[in-house]
Amino acid sequence: MAPKIGIIPGDPSGIGPELIARLLAEDCADAASILLIGDRHVFEQGQAQAGIPHEMVDIDATAQDFTTLPRFALHALDTIAPEDVTLAQSTFASGNSTLRALDKALEFAQAGIIDAIVFGPFNKASMHMAGLGHADELHYMAEKLSTTGYVSELNTLDGMWTSRVTSHISLKEVADAITGPRIKEATHLIDRTLRRAGYARPRIAVAALNPHAGDGGNFGREEIDVIEPTVREMAQSQMAVDGPWPSDTVFLKVTRGELDAVVTMYHDQGQIALKLLGFDRGVTVQGGLPIPVATPAHGTAFDIVGQGRADVGATVAAFEVACRMVENWSAEEAVA
Repeated sequence: MAPKIGIIPGDPSGIGPELIARLLAEDCADAASILLIGDRHVFEQGQAQAGIPHEMVDIDATAQDFTTLPRFALHALDTIAPEDVTLAQSTFASGNSTLRALDKALEFAQAGIIDAIVFGPFNKASMHMAGLGHADELHYMAEKLSTTGYVSELNTLDGMWTSRVTSHISLKEVADAITGPRIKEATHLIDRTLRRAGYARPRIAVAALNPHAGDGGNFGREEIDVIEPTVREMAQSQMAVDGPWPSDTVFLKVTRGELDAVVTMYHDQGQIALKLLGFDRGVTVQGGLPIPVATPAHGTAFDIVGQGRADVGATVAAFEVACRMVENWSAEEAVA
């Protein structure tokens, strides 16, 4: 059975609606049953920006089976008036629209109407204006889905994956936040997520924190006292993990195909590497949630919104990752 993918447009003021219009024109869209969730005029706005019209059949997804319909079904919402969409600006109206569409998609996922969610880029400033109430959308989703376990954003590009031991904190706080349990959580999360993305035995490296992996303690002891003992313990449990590897060389091993994933110590340690290797193809996976949720790793691109120049590469990659995760998630549950 084809994956049932719910798609929301992201921030109406950004390039998300255009990206969704472009995604629907790609061949990969035929691999899933797609339910568009959001305001009709927002999706039409994106189609006008892209110059790609689509027929969207209106349904009530709570009462109708959208998988029996050809192409794209639309569960229409009324979250924002057309005159309140202000391109290239962070606004309460756009943030509120984003949250309401996300809430509906999460509701449908919990009800089993959809298997996974793909969303166009969000704008955190707009979402905070509208009352996000969390540091980011991942923790907002975790609360809505009653998720109590460890959650973290994961990033992937062309088969390379990263997770983070710490995320949205200052660099000054990073060293104190690196603990054995945190390293284990980040490593187990990416191992489990990669298995759900079709990897039989993910090959994982744990990055060092300090230059030259601490140089035997000359540049810091985190590698000696915390990271290496934790990695050794995980490796003894038959996980394919090693490290700590100096962060200025570990990504060379990934690009050579020797590794599948890197567990990084802080946000930019992995983000810089992946975005340099392919900013227009990177994907963020919301790790630790009970359903697959994926989005392009780039932002709302206010500098080019409305110009018809949005690159769909990362959105296509997010859609394909979500579809693979649904297929392997179902297989994993069947084995369990």
